[in-house]
Amino acid sequence: LLAKYPEIKTLMGPDPHLKWIVSGMVFTQLLACYLVKDLSWKWIFFWAYAFGGCINHSLTLAIHDISHNVAFGNKQARWNRWFAIFANLPVGVPYSASFKKYHIDHHRYLGGDSLDVDIPTDFEGWFFCTPLRKLLWLFLQPLFYSLRPLYVNPKAITRMEIINALVQFSVDLIIYYLWGLKAVIYLIAGTILCLGFHPISGHFIAEHYMFLKGYETYSYYGPLNWLTFNVGYHMEHHDFPSIPGCRLPMVKKIAAEYYDNLPHHQSWIRVLWDFVFDDTLGPYSRVKRLCKLAKES
Repeated sequence: LLAKYPEIKTLMGPDPHLKWIVSGMVFTQLLACYLVKDLSWKWIFFWAYAFGGCINHSLTLAIHDISHNVAFGNKQARWNRWFAIFANLPVGVPYSASFKKYHIDHHRYLGGDSLDVDIPTDFEGWFFCTPLRKLLWLFLQPLFYSLRPLYVNPKAITRMEIINALVQFSVDLIIYYLWGLKAVIYLIAGTILCLGFHPISGHFIAEHYMFLKGYETYSYYGPLNWLTFNVGYHMEHHDFPSIPGCRLPMVKKIAAEYYDNLPHHQSWIRVLWDFVFDDTLGPYSRVKRLCKLAKES
């Protein structure tokens, strides 16, 4: 593809706008913490699901982009790690450093047994096999995504993970001191709710679940890409992970004949509906392969 379209190489490199967009989202959530501090609990959870959680989910996808060094470039890798910790603050729980550690394996060993922790476990595939159980599984996605790596491919805790946790919990305590428990719950509840059963969460299923036999990666070209740093352009992302999300539509435009005829999604809500009610779909609907460990350079 690069041999035919070498101009795609010019799309690689940092996104100069990402740091400002993410900073605006972080400060919006801090303002929201102040605004919700005196609301009743029902409104706390309403705004957490309808507003704050959408921002938090979007921030986790910004962290995904930052994990590929697209905020400051490959030559400033540490700046990217620190900025990811900053983007993590409204999420309420430490996430960015651990995500970076495992996401490398997702790209290097896509579908790799015991290597790609994005693959559901055998228990998940066996138990969550009916519409009601699959619906429950979608609600519990944040729990499985956080605990599955510890079971499937446990790794030593890194220095950045410790720093990530210390910074995150320190800021949580500051928010609690300034604006009380409701502000902290607003952040954490938004994260849990919107990483679970929520339209944006359709991307978790859309990306690599086999809706058609023989195709394990799908793109989504619908409007929610505007809120998710174009994570829907997932085939393009796996082909060129060093290209920031804002430029992935240009990849599709330049190399249209490579992508236009591949199966893709137009609605994440439809993805969730089909996943729950189609008997041929479930946590088992993933390609799993044996991969040899790459030698570390």
